[in-house]
Amino acid sequence: MAIDYVVWVARLVLTVVFGLSAWGKFADGAGTRKAVGEFGIPLAWVPGVALGLPAVEAVVAIALLPPWTAAAAALVAILLLGMFTGAVVRLLRQGRRPVCSCFGAGSAAPIGRGTVLRNVVLILLAGLTVVATLADPQVPGVLPLDHAVAMAVAAGFGAVLVSLWGELRALRRRLDEQVLSTLGAEGLPSGAIAPEFEVLKTGGGRIGLGELLSPGKSLLLVFVHPGCEMCAALARELPRWQARSVDALTIAVLGNGDVAEHAKWGEEQGLGEIPVLVQQGNEAALRYRVRGTPSGVLINEQGRVAAPVARGAMAVRDLIVQANRTGRKSKPQTNGAVL
Repeated sequence: MAIDYVVWVARLVLTVVFGLSAWGKFADGAGTRKAVGEFGIPLAWVPGVALGLPAVEAVVAIALLPPWTAAAAALVAILLLGMFTGAVVRLLRQGRRPVCSCFGAGSAAPIGRGTVLRNVVLILLAGLTVVATLADPQVPGVLPLDHAVAMAVAAGFGAVLVSLWGELRALRRRLDEQVLSTLGAEGLPSGAIAPEFEVLKTGGGRIGLGELLSPGKSLLLVFVHPGCEMCAALARELPRWQARSVDALTIAVLGNGDVAEHAKWGEEQGLGEIPVLVQQGNEAALRYRVRGTPSGVLINEQGRVAAPVARGAMAVRDLIVQANRTGRKSKPQTNGAVL
């Protein structure tokens, strides 16, 4: 029956998820301990939880496969996911977004609404597994052997591909950090030609420096990270500052990573018409020698760097004041005469 295939697929998906989670945490012990601490676990318990959690996840992943242990394993999975989701919701209500590290170094994104949604889907999947396994404890024995084995092999290949993708992401982050550490002084000198770049738009498509520059207006690039509280506080001020500087300045926000995550983050901060742009490898930050967030780079209408890199909300605000002054000076003074 089709429901038997659905149950087997659900168990394989949960096995892959919990198996990858356990493997990632074991492989990145330091990151796991840090994440456990940031989730509010008492310091004395952090080492034990960081070791015990992936061990339990590994047991759950294995126990989901045999029919005689699948229902119990799915119940434990629901318990783990429920506790984790509750912790995530609590942190989000407190305005905190620590790095998840759910799958080790390959998942260094901060928690968000997407984390909650993912966990709810997994809880529903685990619930389906409990009910269906109790109703028909013979799965996968009732399936043709070649079908059951082929689906398990496909799940294994999928797990390997996801693991490799996570390793590539972690490697790219380490390379970016290494490149940043070998650069010279932070920021380009004033008067330097602003390097070209092309990044993703949260609304779809790509955009470059030339398209962001407007005649008679400076451009302020604000580098942010969705998990940075100072970035969020600064972002909430940007629409007001942009409205006061509309004739002299264009503001664009640049992040790095997942486009959908940055789109949601921009909506949460109320950025409105200010574009939220996404790098795929810190390409713009590397070219402008930006080493932290929040930071701002001011580019004049001639496409040259107009000031040193600004670090922090107040320094970025000073760049906006500078752009406004430059804009007023560049406007022709008519003294009432008709031109």
